Amino acid sequence: MASAASSLASSIASKTKTKKKHFVAQKVKLFRASDPLLSVLMWGVNHSINELSHIQIPVMLMPDDFKANSKIKVDNHLFNKENMPSHFKFKEYCPLVFRNLRERFSIDDQEYQNSLTRSAPIPSDAQGRSGARFHTTYNKRYVIKIITSEDVAEMHNILKKYHQYIVECHGNTLLPQFLGMYRLTVDGDETYMIVTRSVFSHRLPVHKKYDLKGSTVAREASDKEKPRPPEDGAPPKSRMSHKLQTIRIATRFYCAIRHTKELPTYKDNDFINEGQKIFIDGENKKMFLEKLKNDVEFLAQLKLMDYSLLVGLHDIERGEQEPAEDESEENEGADEEGCESDGAVTASPPDSPSNRPLGPGDFDPSIDVYAIRSHDNAPKKEVYFMAIIDILTPYDAKKKAAHAAKTVKHGAGAEISTVNPEQYSKRFYDFITTILS
Repeated sequence: MASAASSLASSIASKTKTKKKHFVAQKVKLFRASDPLLSVLMWGVNHSINELSHIQIPVMLMPDDFKANSKIKVDNHLFNKENMPSHFKFKEYCPLVFRNLRERFSIDDQEYQNSLTRSAPIPSDAQGRSGARFHTTYNKRYVIKIITSEDVAEMHNILKKYHQYIVECHGNTLLPQFLGMYRLTVDGDETYMIVTRSVFSHRLPVHKKYDLKGSTVAREASDKEKPRPPEDGAPPKSRMSHKLQTIRIATRFYCAIRHTKELPTYKDNDFINEGQKIFIDGENKKMFLEKLKNDVEFLAQLKLMDYSLLVGLHDIERGEQEPAEDESEENEGADEEGCESDGAVTASPPDSPSNRPLGPGDFDPSIDVYAIRSHDNAPKKEVYFMAIIDILTPYDAKKKAAHAAKTVKHGAGAEISTVNPEQYSKRFYDFITTILS
């Protein structure tokens, strides 16, 4: 059965390489996004999930599944021409592997499909390594990152061991949850995208975020990155909502004219200089450090380095005073830009957060998997979102050369970020242990 399922998956690749679709009319889903590339992503994810639903889940994955891909070429003459390109290609890498990973991360394929296709993904002002661009899904549950062909190659390089690790730890990890990897070809240009679960919450806004590597050389947010919004003071609660809205508008205007960000990414030296700490109780601390230790040892085995711990802070008291985001507005927005359907509505699962009330600072641990609440004696009531990001950097000749150059510049004892994977993982783990209180 396993080999049959595997050969069927492999046949997806061979059958669809020359497959062309000519649309005469289609009423069910019209994918609308301001960027044609996003329309193609939405179309492609919708197509791939529908195709996968007809393939029996194999008992086990085979070696060929880690090399397989599914391709489709579309000549679009009549279908949704105002939003979709006339010609495009969509390629999904290792479809059965990523389906299995989604299952192990308790993500339902229909929910994944809905999240990526019901409404256009939203651009983020955050930038990753080397200026990588991000989008989040309309419901804020998933992140879509534009990556390089080198990242795709490295992903293929580690995928088998990554999958095995996820199986062994039962999906209980701080590593990125890789859920799908795609190549989109529009007007001859190839764009690679990878989808992961969002580190941050879909409902609790993050008020401050840090990117921590355990290094101190050149590890602070630049002046351009950091906004200097108008002083907000401490208005009475009765006036807080109006005051916060005024501050938010002023901050956005200030950030716009200075080309800075409303939510800048602070770094190690900022964290240290502010005297910041993560206040979590003993049990949470023990579980977190156990996951962290296993994860960084795994990354060292794969000869990977230059990753970070992304930390987001939600201030519960501040969150209470801010106007709550209405999930119904989110759903209405899905009909304004995204896909139109024939009227069929996907019902929320019974345990969905939208079906049961959540109080200030509350979260659904099955969705906000990286969230930990501060302990009772913490100076502020906070929720922390913490996960390892940017793990696809191998310690190759380029990084070894950078290590040599930085050592000459800053001295042998300097805490530079570019060091060998074993040293990087140890320093990273040791630093994170010092910030937990």
